[in-house]
Amino acid sequence: MTTEMLRLRTLLGDYPNTLALKSGAVKSPRLAFDFSDLKPPQNAFKAVVRGEFDVAELAIVTYLQALAHGKPVVMLPTVVVASPAHPCIAYNAARGELKPADLPGLRVGIRAHSVTTVTWVRGILANDYGVDLDRVNWVSYEDPHVPECVEPANVTRAPQGKKLLDMLHAGELDAGVVSAGDVNGVRLKHLIPDPQAALAQWRKQNGVQPLNHVFVMHRRLAREQPWLGAEMLQLLQQSAAAAPNDMKGRDYIQSGIDALRPTLDLIIHYAAQQGLIPRRFAVDDLFTM
Repeated sequence: MTTEMLRLRTLLGDYPNTLALKSGAVKSPRLAFDFSDLKPPQNAFKAVVRGEFDVAELAIVTYLQALAHGKPVVMLPTVVVASPAHPCIAYNAARGELKPADLPGLRVGIRAHSVTTVTWVRGILANDYGVDLDRVNWVSYEDPHVPECVEPANVTRAPQGKKLLDMLHAGELDAGVVSAGDVNGVRLKHLIPDPQAALAQWRKQNGVQPLNHVFVMHRRLAREQPWLGAEMLQLLQQSAAAAPNDMKGRDYIQSGIDALRPTLDLIIHYAAQQGLIPRRFAVDDLFTM
């Protein structure tokens, strides 16, 4: 007797830790994946929140907001993408030296108010450097992935057609949350001095790891197919284990509620502190079917 395979509409980016799953080197006899070719995956996060995928990667802050507003997704305890936030806030050195304490009253570019890296950066600035986030003028370029997310009054939208890096280089912004690779140490410099040392101290102090994207399932499917969560988690773990040993940030790709608990607890705290979610969830709330 043959069992019909369950076909899943899937959103998953091309990363060293997902390559084995996407190539078919890691597979399940019960599952077939219809991978979306939309790149980068975050361009489809609004669709994920609306329930248009069966399984998908999703930014953790987007998931927290989706959970707060009753969207039809539920998280698996595994990390898909993780990168440190400390190196991602930069300033234009041609305009003079800038320190975190200088940010109140200045213009800081962010892709969107609810972006996970932005949430980490703001949490670090507020809790480790004493920055009053309400006194910073945040300039955003995109809508939140969860439409119920309300941007505070000190978030304004950049002019149509403008790009964050261009505005930062032109002096139209004082600082910006950018890709770490964009900070060359010449024109753009790290706002947090020695960000790698600051990252190491932050990790030690809080017992956490960087975390950006997690993996979610459509809530209806998770309830109808109660075996699916464990199956997907195993496949993702096997795929991560097959990643090259020299994969950058390999130790950040963790799985299991206990392993993720300190990091999830901190991002929940930052999100609630910044008004991105209406209350502080318990970590176990994130996995309730």
